Amino acid sequence: MAQSGDVLEMPNLGMRIVFRRTAAETNGELLEYDVVGRPRGFVVQGHVHPGQEERQEVIAGANGLAIDGSNRVYGLGESFVVRPGTPHRHFPAGSHAGHVRVELRPALHTEEFLERLAELDRDGQITSRGRLRPAAAARMVLDFEQEGRASRPPVAVQRALADAVLWLSSVGDRASGEYAFVDEWDVRAPLQPVFDALADGRTYPEWWKPVYLAVEADGPPQVGAVSRQHFKGKLPYHLHTTSEITEFEPPTRVVAEVEGDLRGRGIWTLTDKGDGVTHVRFDWTVFADRKLLRTLTPVLRPLFRANHDWAIARAMAGLEPYARRTTPVRDDTWPR
Repeated sequence: MAQSGDVLEMPNLGMRIVFRRTAAETNGELLEYDVVGRPRGFVVQGHVHPGQEERQEVIAGANGLAIDGSNRVYGLGESFVVRPGTPHRHFPAGSHAGHVRVELRPALHTEEFLERLAELDRDGQITSRGRLRPAAAARMVLDFEQEGRASRPPVAVQRALADAVLWLSSVGDRASGEYAFVDEWDVRAPLQPVFDALADGRTYPEWWKPVYLAVEADGPPQVGAVSRQHFKGKLPYHLHTTSEITEFEPPTRVVAEVEGDLRGRGIWTLTDKGDGVTHVRFDWTVFADRKLLRTLTPVLRPLFRANHDWAIARAMAGLEPYARRTTPVRDDTWPR
């Protein structure tokens, strides 16, 4: 959940987002954020906000608006309003990076829309010219239709095209042996102990039972740290993998590359929701590299997904009590 002052970096889209007032802070009435840079690609194409009014003010540089068949460039201190359902397009103007303040009423799910863009940019799903890869673009169309959609073709055609792209993508997945899972849940424990448990695989056999049988590592979690895992699922086979941490940003994000019986990448993303609650998101994209698993992938894919769901359910059951148990006890009785 975004908070005032939070920053989203989107280098492939040519911009940085700085939140000023969030949906939570305004009870959903509005979302206000700054856009800094020279946006390009996906974010400057013609689009519509079906249920939102958009206001933009130029803080530095210049900002272009194409609307109702005309183009206009706005300078320092100038602003404009786009009514809901009005097709329009923004374009960078001037020779330097711009700084624009955006206000959307109501907020809807625009925060999640922007956070998804930043995640796609970070994960290589946006090209250097700012174009979304087909499957990522299709998912955005289906997930955020009310927050913003392309001006054309008609919305029914956009939905049909998005469905077709995702179907073709799933066919490719079935042929390649690739599995992509996304799991999210809330843990009633503070952010730091939840992060410590997830980042350090050596703790897994203590709380992620009976999935993880053994984990060995050469030291504490950090970029470059390598660990070796022995685990199983509900299906009757055991797996051995080696993972290396490639990104380590305590206490909110850790990324590991995995090799062995499974090959791919796991991403833990944590968000402090306040009141001692931590939101956990796990992105797990892997290839089945064992010959038997790879051969049986088209037939057993539903079983593999059910196996993953079973394993995640064990994580959900074990993580919260472990994190609460390892949370330092706060002593407010001293000094007096």
